[in-house]
Amino acid sequence: MTDEEIVKELCSINGISYDKVCQDGSGVTSLEVFFSGFPRMVGLSLFPRLSKLVIVAQSVSCIKGLEHCPLLRELWAVECHLTEISGVGGCLQLQKLYLYDNHIVEISNLHALLQLQVLWLNSNRITEMKGLSSLGDLQELNLADNSIVTIGDSLDQNANLQRLNLSGNKISSFKELTYLSRLDQLRELSLSDTQSSPNPICLLCNYSTHILYHLPHLLRLDGYTVSSKQVKDAAESTVQKKMMYYSMRMRSIQRQLREAQLQLLEKKKTRLQLPADRIRTLSYTHKSLELDLSELQSGGRSSEHLAEQCSAQSGAFADLSNTPQLKRNPEQRILGKMAALKERLKRWNFRMEELEHQYQLDLKLLTARKELMVHFLLTELETVGNVRFEEGSPSAPWFTSCHELLLSRFCACDYTRHGVTGLKVHRIIRIQNRALRSRFEDRLHSLLASSDSPFVSQSYKRSLEYLFYVPDPGHAPDKNEILDIPEYGLKSADLYMMQGRERAVPLSSSLSVAERFRIQFEESGWSGQNLGRGPVPFKHGQLIICKVFLGKSVAVRDDVPINPAHFPKVHSVYRSANTGPAPSSHDECGCSQKQTEWFVFDHELVLPEYFIDFEYITEDQDQLSLLIRSNPHPTPTLDDHMTINILAQDEAVMGMEPALKPRTKMLSLSDKTLLNVAKANILSQITVLNLHGNSLSSLKEISCLTGLRSLTISFNEFTHLDDISYLSNLESVDASFNHVTSLGGVRALPRLQQLDLCCNLLTHPQDEAAILQEQAPALLRLDTRYNPWDKSDSVRMVLLGCLRSLTHLDDVLVSEEEAVAAAALRTTGSRISQACLLDHSRTDCNRPRSLSLLSTAHLMSQVRPSPWELHDLPPDWTSKITALSLDSQGLSCLSGLDRLVNLRWASFNHNKLSCLEGLQCCLKLEELSLDRNRLTSLHGLDQLPCLTRLSVNENQIGSLDGSVLDRLPNLHFLSAEKNSIDRLYGVQRARSLLKLYVGNNAIATSRDIYHLKALTNLIILDLYGNPLVERQVNYRMYVVFHLPSLRALDGVTVETSERENARDMFGGRLTPDMVSEKLGHSNFTEISKLELSSCSIRMVDLSPADLFLNLHSINLEHNNLTSFCGLICLPKLKILCLNYNHVESILPREKGSVQLSSRQMLYNRVPSSGYGQQNSSKTIRDSVPGDCLDPIMPSLEVLYLGYNGISNLSELQLSRLTNLRALFLQGNEIKSVEGLNGLCSLRELVLDRNRIRTLGENSFCTLSSLLELHLVENRIRELNNLQPLIQLHRLFLGMNKIQDVSEVEKLDLLPSLTELSVVGNPVVRRPLYRPTVVLHLTQLRVLDGLMITLEERTRAELLNTETQGVAIDLPLFSLLPLVSRPTPLQRNIIIGQQQHLDETNTERRQRTSRLGPAETLYRLAKGVTNPVPSSHRGAFTHTNNDQDYRTQSGSGVKAQHTKDQTEDAHTLNTHRTSSLDTSKQDNCR
Repeated sequence: MTDEEIVKELCSINGISYDKVCQDGSGVTSLEVFFSGFPRMVGLSLFPRLSKLVIVAQSVSCIKGLEHCPLLRELWAVECHLTEISGVGGCLQLQKLYLYDNHIVEISNLHALLQLQVLWLNSNRITEMKGLSSLGDLQELNLADNSIVTIGDSLDQNANLQRLNLSGNKISSFKELTYLSRLDQLRELSLSDTQSSPNPICLLCNYSTHILYHLPHLLRLDGYTVSSKQVKDAAESTVQKKMMYYSMRMRSIQRQLREAQLQLLEKKKTRLQLPADRIRTLSYTHKSLELDLSELQSGGRSSEHLAEQCSAQSGAFADLSNTPQLKRNPEQRILGKMAALKERLKRWNFRMEELEHQYQLDLKLLTARKELMVHFLLTELETVGNVRFEEGSPSAPWFTSCHELLLSRFCACDYTRHGVTGLKVHRIIRIQNRALRSRFEDRLHSLLASSDSPFVSQSYKRSLEYLFYVPDPGHAPDKNEILDIPEYGLKSADLYMMQGRERAVPLSSSLSVAERFRIQFEESGWSGQNLGRGPVPFKHGQLIICKVFLGKSVAVRDDVPINPAHFPKVHSVYRSANTGPAPSSHDECGCSQKQTEWFVFDHELVLPEYFIDFEYITEDQDQLSLLIRSNPHPTPTLDDHMTINILAQDEAVMGMEPALKPRTKMLSLSDKTLLNVAKANILSQITVLNLHGNSLSSLKEISCLTGLRSLTISFNEFTHLDDISYLSNLESVDASFNHVTSLGGVRALPRLQQLDLCCNLLTHPQDEAAILQEQAPALLRLDTRYNPWDKSDSVRMVLLGCLRSLTHLDDVLVSEEEAVAAAALRTTGSRISQACLLDHSRTDCNRPRSLSLLSTAHLMSQVRPSPWELHDLPPDWTSKITALSLDSQGLSCLSGLDRLVNLRWASFNHNKLSCLEGLQCCLKLEELSLDRNRLTSLHGLDQLPCLTRLSVNENQIGSLDGSVLDRLPNLHFLSAEKNSIDRLYGVQRARSLLKLYVGNNAIATSRDIYHLKALTNLIILDLYGNPLVERQVNYRMYVVFHLPSLRALDGVTVETSERENARDMFGGRLTPDMVSEKLGHSNFTEISKLELSSCSIRMVDLSPADLFLNLHSINLEHNNLTSFCGLICLPKLKILCLNYNHVESILPREKGSVQLSSRQMLYNRVPSSGYGQQNSSKTIRDSVPGDCLDPIMPSLEVLYLGYNGISNLSELQLSRLTNLRALFLQGNEIKSVEGLNGLCSLRELVLDRNRIRTLGENSFCTLSSLLELHLVENRIRELNNLQPLIQLHRLFLGMNKIQDVSEVEKLDLLPSLTELSVVGNPVVRRPLYRPTVVLHLTQLRVLDGLMITLEERTRAELLNTETQGVAIDLPLFSLLPLVSRPTPLQRNIIIGQQQHLDETNTERRQRTSRLGPAETLYRLAKGVTNPVPSSHRGAFTHTNNDQDYRTQSGSGVKAQHTKDQTEDAHTLNTHRTSSLDTSKQDNCR
């Protein structure tokens, strides 16, 4: 078909006259081609104003001719045969481009289409998203039904993208979707629409949640509306919970790492102990010989004398000195021995370096394992739980199976030349990857379902095998390949071929075969002289066990290249591999048949299932294990591979001649001593002074030695070196083997060139180096070995950075490269420079939506590139900075931040900051991280009102200043772990706090928990590693109870059952902390009275009791106490009020041998609850009477037990309160009076409102001191057995059932009775009741609340005489005064008592509420309403010479009770008096 024919057809279908196309073509703006057979694009030059071109279902293989259509805005070339994007570069105004349903494999040639807004490339063969970076105006992108696997940062430049369709691709990783969070304008996203198959990721759990969290502005997802606020909030909440959970697990891993590091450090110290001791001993001998040599050379001793001493030596080492040696010069013998000692020192120093290096390797390995677990945790978080890692334990069946599989495929014969004898598995982790498993199963099912598959559902399992995979470090470009495999699976065969390996996935059935390449790589980079590496450089290894479908497999020869093209219809190939030294080595074990290499062509048929961390066991380890088993208490020698021969060599050298002569140790110096030691005549002549091996701690006397040049003070007791200051000629100082902790006092040593400080107690290299830099500028040689430095791994670089004049450090020559590197490290820090700001700052306005546990500043520095261009900095560039990460920059101060007014996120971790000055202008700061600095307080943060997150871990902070936290109203996250915080006072002022981490501090008291109760929003608390955790009994329950809002404590979720158990265990416990909370202070020694009524207290734990030395009165009314337990140890308690409780006994009662409930079992765990004493106390109570038990509470005098439901007095064990003087038991269920035998000091007993019917023979047998007895409102009919109460003055029996006057007459046995009340008894209604009682009880002064006057007693006698028939010769008018009515105490009292008869119990309570506190306390207990002035009964009050047993409050309660009885008497006798008078007058008439 010619071009002309094509143009004619084009004009025909678009209604254009071909004859006039040259004239009319310029006016055509739209063309459409829908018929088949359009072979190529021609004739477009005839339509220069074309704006829309549609080509559908044509045989067009490429786009061309569009250069003649510069105005084209819309292009459709769909369902054609396009293989590439071309020919559109000249259409600069193109806005819409539709190229779907073609064969395009790559996005290209679109860089010129700057105005493009819509791009459809769906249903092509595109595998990568690239070539879109120039399309800044792109709003809609359709890439559905391609083969895209990753997204990456390919869309970062398309900031205006609003609609994106990626359905029908192969995206399976959640991490890829996080890149879409950078598209702030994205509103519609499709990964699984109705016209395409879903991406694998759409079938995973939490898919929608992940999308909605990362794309909060999204309106439609996969065709569904997701704009609802509830949907977005639900996604946000779910993600926050997951992040909180993984954050806790992360901290748990870090905590385990710290514990393992401490254990490793302790192990190192133990192993270093022997070398350190040997170095100390050998050094002491060496330096002593130096002193001897100096004395010999100065003539201190004659050579003959020294020779004589040497020849006279005898002992165990005499055989080491032969005759020629004895004849040698003494100086030569000293030098010979010194040389031998130096060799031994060199040997032990090397051993120390070896152990230190081994420690560093172990530490590195430990850290690597921790980072591995952190990586796995982050992978779980970032994949929203679709990749999970389960760490196995021997109890898990799969762990055992996997372990046995690994051991069965290990053969020691393969490692004969390396000395490997066994294998030790450290960790097995099961990999559960939903995406990879789904891919594996889909691929397997597709193979089985294919028509040419030789497998059936029953036989395919025979082709499933578990094989090993270990990356080849020589070919792997990514060192973390083994960490990526659990998430992404193994790489494709093509990628392995690109690395120079076979075009297949390499696997093996043998461990030695799988490890072959790694072993070769480790050996090639290993030198046998490397410290600590040992004979096995590949000792620690990791491998992946994969589940593999081998399918159809064939054997392959070594000379045949492994390529799927050479093996059609084959899924895998294999070949045997022999890694042993000789084939005969496997004859005995027979494992050579298992050593097979497998090559699988399809990586989707390989599923990683287990990750194994293991270690090879060598012969040396076996020998060591044998030695340790043979010696249950191995010495450090065995542990450090030392032998007796090595120690014997040391002793042999130590025994060489000449032996050390004994020296007297000097404790102090004087001028004479100095002259004697230096062998000088005058002090100014002394230039060399050796004071080695003494007990000196001060050198003040050497200040006058102006000529001193060399000073040796090793092996003394110095803690500082201040005394050597200002010795201007001093050139050499040996201060080794002392206790120097700091060089702070050293001054003015301008000529000092050599300083030995090894084996001291120096800890801060930066501080000491700064001092030496200033005070000893000429220093050339410095030895600081074997000091407990902080951060010892960086000590050398720190010292070299400050002391640039050094030529030797720690007896090692300083290389030029070291000096340059140290100087560069020092100059990079200290202050914040402009270059530093440009490199580490970001300008993003919003925090990246990422499932990351990093701080915002760290996260931005990782995911965002630096926004600055040095050649084009705007003048206000500092005001645009929002994030700043300056970790590990050596900063000593925060300067240069005053212009960062919009800074929101900052991190200054691992610097040298000691103060926080410089942040005052950063008022918008929200997150601040200051870990691993030198801060001692939070001062400087009080001007950051927007701060929400603060981290100050690993500093030196002693307390959390409340005045600073009070000015941080938005702070909801605070982490201050590994500081020196000893209390939490002040934290309560951070009222918005949600998460608090203060682990590994010095918090020791439970009272600190009370400071946190004000933080009502606190949901996460971490106190791990504080002394409180170990000291507080049931610590976790205690914290959970007092902080009920907690969701997690110490990295462990708080379950609902824990909260219930905590309430059962600690609910209602009166503790010192509760007292402190209620009173607002903790000065317990100043508390004398304690009022805690209605607080739901059910147990008391005021221990230690010494805190409450001055407490003498406690009111615990209206609580839930069942015993006195917790109160019996208070030393000075006098008044105890327990009305309205449930007291059953002094100590808790045993409920028999019944099954304990879960709540009771919780009580048993708390010793202070008293339940821990049940077993012993029950035996005592069952076998010993109550009055035989040991007395308790010796200071208690007044006890209130009203309204407790007490039914049995004997079970209360009140007889143990031997000093009790007043006992109130009103309102109980007592039926008999018993169990009071031991209360010999009791003066007042109240038993009102009980159920007492009779008074037993032993009820009052020992209460001879009782003065007052109340038995109102009981059921008493007879007044028997009261005769022991010989000192009873007052008796109240109102409202009982006494009927006969004869019962009242029995009271004449009470010689001291002066007041009696029987109001409300039937007997008071009998005629002549009152005269009869008055007549028979002659000592009585008050009856029923009315005073007995002389006239009344005379009248009673007359009536008694009259009734007996005796005549009296008196006129009637003379008798009238005698029969007048008895005088009441006071009229208004009688009226009040009349009103009292009509009052109900409710009215009584209402009246009681208007009384004072002390009066109300007693009235609530007894129901008293109207008071009776004490002045009306004071004449009858018994006076006792003994000390008053009632304090002020006790007297008030006691007096009020007496008033109650008087009121009842007045009330009932008001009517009785008038009727009695009337009857008497009638009789007189």
